[in-house]
Amino acid sequence: MRWLSFMVLTPVPWTRLMKALPVLTLLAPSERADLQAGRRHKVLTDWARQGALQLCRWLPDRRIIFVGDSSFAVHELAHAITRRATLISRLRLDASLFAPPPARTGNTPGRPAQKGKALPKLKSLLSDPATVWSRIIVSAWYGQAEGKALDITTGTALWYRPGTPVLPVRWVLVRDPDNRRAPQAFFSTDVSFDAAQIIALFVRRWQIEVTFAETRAHLGVETQRQWSDNAIARTTPALLGLYSLVTLWAGELLNSKSTPYAAAWYQKTSLTFSDAIGAVRMALWVGDINQRSPSDREIHNIPASRLVRMAEALCFAT
Repeated sequence: MRWLSFMVLTPVPWTRLMKALPVLTLLAPSERADLQAGRRHKVLTDWARQGALQLCRWLPDRRIIFVGDSSFAVHELAHAITRRATLISRLRLDASLFAPPPARTGNTPGRPAQKGKALPKLKSLLSDPATVWSRIIVSAWYGQAEGKALDITTGTALWYRPGTPVLPVRWVLVRDPDNRRAPQAFFSTDVSFDAAQIIALFVRRWQIEVTFAETRAHLGVETQRQWSDNAIARTTPALLGLYSLVTLWAGELLNSKSTPYAAAWYQKTSLTFSDAIGAVRMALWVGDINQRSPSDREIHNIPASRLVRMAEALCFAT
């Protein structure tokens, strides 16, 4: 089974890194699974459009920016959500970009033109000596603490695919001065964004991969032992939601002086999700024991301090 998960990229108080918190998870069956079930197949971008529009309906007063990888750099998807939200994604170096149509006059015959003349392909700008490049520093480059120097050039254009209306976009062409990465292009359906904003927002999506890795390692996502497809369909969204719940709850626990410990077998520069889940377990286990123990009874056979030490040892080993 494939899953499409929408996540909120947001800072949390217990770590210096941005966190990606799942808020909506959709089951996107493969074409073979749909064929076996006898139902019409929906491609991944159809599910993405449906989920994105649902989030826009839930949050009509919020400005929403969707950031996706190249799988979501689809003209139909961008056009479907551009009235309610912004899409930032990769752009093919051979994408069909056009200038605005020329201004019409009273003597201009025919129907209004959708687009003007074709612009040079972005890949041709890489070898064009007339291309003007600017050097910027991008912070938090794919999870790195230090900044990354990049050479960029940018512009606005009309993105066109046959069968759909033209779409105004701001494109950004990026090359690595150290030649460690191949040149890349990005786009935003909000042309008011500058190039640095577009790149900074896009590299945040690296935290989505971190979330998937942490949910596999600590919550058992994709390792469930259910026999029923319906059970898997219920369990995976619940586990991804649990990740968001633990992350937010830990925002209170790891900021308090009552939880000064961390799961550390090596020197840490910041707290991690293992610390967060350990803190939440401590709050559940020790808090439940203390709240349910009556105050007018004899002393426990096991001292409370020993129970705390046991919980501290177990909450990271579970």
